[in-house]
Amino acid sequence: MKRTLLSAIALSFLVSFYAAAQDKKPLKPLDINRIPTVSDPQLSPDGKWVAYSVSEVDTAKDKRISHLWMQSWDGKESLELTHGGEPASSPRWSPDGKYLSFVSSRDSKNGGQIWLIDRRGGEGVKLTDIKGDVGDYAWSPDSKKLVVVIGDPENKGKEEPKTPKPIVIDRYHFKQDIEGYLQHLHEHLYLFDVETKKLDTLTKGDKDEGSPVWSPDGKTIAFVSNRSVDPDKNENTDIFTIDAHTNATMLQITSWKGPDRNPQWSPDGRYIAYLRSTSDADYMMYDQNMLCITDVLGSNKKILTQQLDRPVGDQVWARDSKNILFLVADDRERYVASVNINNGKISTVTKGEYSVSDINSGLNGNLAVQKSDPYTPAELFALEGSKLRRLTFHQQAWLNTVKLAHVAGFQSTSVDGTLVNGIILTPDSNAKKLPFILFIHGGPVGQDEFSFDATRQVLAGAGYAVAGVNYRGSNGRGLDYTKAIFADWGNKEVKDLLGAVDQLEKLGIADPDHLGIGGWSYGGILTDYTIASDTRFKAAASGAGSALQLSVYGSDQYVLQYENELGVPWKNADKWIALSYPFFHADKIKTPVLYMSGLKDFNVPTIGSEQMYQALRSQGIPTELILYPNSFHGISKPSYQVDRLQRYVEWYDKYLKK
Repeated sequence: MKRTLLSAIALSFLVSFYAAAQDKKPLKPLDINRIPTVSDPQLSPDGKWVAYSVSEVDTAKDKRISHLWMQSWDGKESLELTHGGEPASSPRWSPDGKYLSFVSSRDSKNGGQIWLIDRRGGEGVKLTDIKGDVGDYAWSPDSKKLVVVIGDPENKGKEEPKTPKPIVIDRYHFKQDIEGYLQHLHEHLYLFDVETKKLDTLTKGDKDEGSPVWSPDGKTIAFVSNRSVDPDKNENTDIFTIDAHTNATMLQITSWKGPDRNPQWSPDGRYIAYLRSTSDADYMMYDQNMLCITDVLGSNKKILTQQLDRPVGDQVWARDSKNILFLVADDRERYVASVNINNGKISTVTKGEYSVSDINSGLNGNLAVQKSDPYTPAELFALEGSKLRRLTFHQQAWLNTVKLAHVAGFQSTSVDGTLVNGIILTPDSNAKKLPFILFIHGGPVGQDEFSFDATRQVLAGAGYAVAGVNYRGSNGRGLDYTKAIFADWGNKEVKDLLGAVDQLEKLGIADPDHLGIGGWSYGGILTDYTIASDTRFKAAASGAGSALQLSVYGSDQYVLQYENELGVPWKNADKWIALSYPFFHADKIKTPVLYMSGLKDFNVPTIGSEQMYQALRSQGIPTELILYPNSFHGISKPSYQVDRLQRYVEWYDKYLKK
């Protein structure tokens, strides 16, 4: 293990800071390869260490590789635990503090397996050799067993035949991004004995189980499952419990028709906290989670955060079993709050122009979180009362070499009077009348936050004012704001986007003669909607989008949403055609467009980009189509990520800087 004294690190950072201060340059596309991803903080049982994962780009292998680190709680010592070309992830402490486990595919023909590092010294050793996809796992309180989520192996664990068998499809929901065409493979819970290495089946059948958590006494496991007749046709996951031995009978403790998820036992074992949707529809895109509790028999349920009217998540219990900490997504911020389960009082713990994620609690009550702000990607922080104390500094070396864009919030009013909030990036704080790019977030349910945004920073570094807008359909502004676009795509969102552009023009930031637009996923879809509604934009980049919505039915993974929100095309064709207006009004588009897609994207398949590319090419509108081989909806190969950013800059430069 590498040991590094933080005083030496701090001195190194100080030296590099002054050396680079005179020669800082704006962020370039290639710079994103230098940005590590810090994630998954896990506090040791004694609260003295935080284990976590750091993912970095290996340019030779053209992929990100994650390794495990530990940071002392006092901030004085940092240790890298794993090395080499094989990634390690999902660190978990044994409750007795003797071991740190993790998942890695090193030395395995069966994919990812669970490994152990003995805290008393020595190298990591492989604990499991399981056929099947090892997913989530959790230690029993006595540190003798693990509950493991294992997916059924393809080809029943045998070697893939030289000539693959035909794919037989007989499911309602039959395709999914990354997973591909869906067969009848399921994920189940298993018990693994650490000493004997015996694997026992806990659940089985034609349903899936996940998110297992042990009761404090180690006798029972809570988990999530959809036990409806056909889980493909709804999102009705519920919380169940089962005794921690083979042939045990499961008990259903929630029965809401919408999703229930993320069970967490109270330290005294009396309650289970969980997240519940606001909607009980078979599928509802425009939804938000509420925090709830129930006793262990499933009675005396209580909703704790309904009055917030904001999506919450990532809850953890306080040691007293009376208070729960959780995250709140609220108007460009993500903050920590707490609620008392007895009187329902909600208190803000820490809040500001930053985004907090991934709360982890130690047995001694210590709390660690991830935090990002507009000028710093995620690092780990200790949460002490209402104060955040920085623990890790993985981002500092590369940050010392770049000049980041200025970031600020702004408000605009849409043509129908709706107040909309956004974020604007400019090369300098006093920049005026710049070529402008409206870069639209996907989702649509999600929000642009005061957190680090590499894409917009690169575009601003190229000399642009760049805006993110939380249009109607975004979360963080209440349920009605999110639900406003139900079955009405490309209407209110476009009003909100154009209103934001109008406001930034009035503020003297955006040059009205040099306007660009772009986005990925629903951001790409809204790009098509907007340029079909307004010809003011001189350049656009539409990634992983669609415009002829009528044609995507059956080609992507959203059949459940379509049938619940729009109805089936053969009974509601007028609605589908109306929502396909960018394609049917392609002759109104005058904007040069760069279309992009991953060729294995089952989320928004390539056909959506191909159709619009063809429609514009047929009319002589300047357009290009960039296809990334072997890539899914989220482009993950580092060289492709750099390529995409470089093409953005070159496309916008071509049309906005002349």
